[in-house]
Amino acid sequence: MFFSIFCYAQSSADYPNKPIHIIVPVAAGGNVDIVARTLGNEMSKILGQSVIIENKPSSASIVGTQYVAKAPPDGYTLLAHSSTFFAAPLISNNAGYDPVKDFAPISLTCKVPMFVMVNPIIQAKNIQEFVQYSKANPGVAVASSGNGSTGHIAAEVFANRAGIKFTNIFYKGNAQAMIDVFSGQVPMMFDQISTGVQNVKSGKLKALAITSLKRSSLMPEIPTMAESGYPGYEDVTLNLLLAPAGTPKEITQKLHAAVVKALNQPELKAKFAERGIDLVTSPSADDLGVLIKSEVSRLQKLAKSAGIKPE
Repeated sequence: MFFSIFCYAQSSADYPNKPIHIIVPVAAGGNVDIVARTLGNEMSKILGQSVIIENKPSSASIVGTQYVAKAPPDGYTLLAHSSTFFAAPLISNNAGYDPVKDFAPISLTCKVPMFVMVNPIIQAKNIQEFVQYSKANPGVAVASSGNGSTGHIAAEVFANRAGIKFTNIFYKGNAQAMIDVFSGQVPMMFDQISTGVQNVKSGKLKALAITSLKRSSLMPEIPTMAESGYPGYEDVTLNLLLAPAGTPKEITQKLHAAVVKALNQPELKAKFAERGIDLVTSPSADDLGVLIKSEVSRLQKLAKSAGIKPE
């Protein structure tokens, strides 16, 4: 143990001196993957070492997350994750990790707000009318990509605030859920603005509100949930970068500085804003640690009140 600690301390000074691997625990092509690849490309320029992206997809992102939790805490194996990171231990009996104890925080990388979207057959023109509709028709079905997914959690937060009850319909992926909302088999879902905006603009679906505290420049006519009668409501997908617990602070601080430099480029922020993705970084690695504890506590309370149980 002493030898290991000595080696990590010794290597902190010249870190990094070999390629860094960022594990993405979902399939290529989604927001987590796209942001991680952009971040890796920029970090390689800043740190002077290759940053290699590896996809390890699985249900609830568990395989890739466990892989990083068990990796050596030397800064060469990192994890790019989303809000599923906080929720998986609440909805899976085999998550195999503790979000607070098993990882060293580095930084947020982006926030992605969601639209509250309904099939046009639903006559509600805004959130208040939809709440009235839901109270008149208890158990309105809501689609999501699975138990504990960002869409599922956002729907439960909304139901809790509005005093309504949804019937959750879980799918194996967002695309499958969307098909049933298009057809009207399921009347509503929460979907990230980055994937939902074209469906709203084309008229296939109707956006009643956005889940961020600010309106989106992509569709500024869509009000926020806060403006729709729910002050302070915010439920956005968070992407973050983490290292295994025990990674030396000198390394996480160096990585944090690299992330901040990489993602705070105006042209890069503007490019991602066009996709509905807000590139943001944490003030410090410790700030992300505080946020992780807060999110885990919030979701534990929500899971208890909404009866969300591990499977």
